[in-house]
Amino acid sequence: MTISTRDFGEVEISKENIYHFSQPIFGFEEFTDYIVLHDEEIGENIVWLQSVQNSGLCFIMMDPSVVAPDFNPVLPEDADKLLGDGDYFCWVIAVIPQNFRDSTVNLKSPVFMNPSTHLAAQIMLEGDYPVRFPIAKGGHS
Repeated sequence: MTISTRDFGEVEISKENIYHFSQPIFGFEEFTDYIVLHDEEIGENIVWLQSVQNSGLCFIMMDPSVVAPDFNPVLPEDADKLLGDGDYFCWVIAVIPQNFRDSTVNLKSPVFMNPSTHLAAQIMLEGDYPVRFPIAKGGHS
């Protein structure tokens, strides 16, 4: 199937690669189906989470181990009800303003994705994590 994307134009995707958000992204509850897109020139630590339902809705996500090496999220006990059994990938949503040096990631509410079930959820963590963690210089602005 072909979808329109915000940053990559028309893209051919397979329905098997669509992630369904059992707990949607906060503020975007009506959009639950997304595809993960990569830009090989940028590398594997940054991905685009493109809505299948809205071509203009796309989030940039980063591997938290790159921007916050000490980040060790603990999922709530009932996370398997949202994501199913298996291993999960953890991503953090980035906010990248015009001045790249002011970019931040949300460590409080990461996105967890289960590649086996293709279920995903944005989960607010119990710990004292910042919503706006600066990515420049590993969190030191």
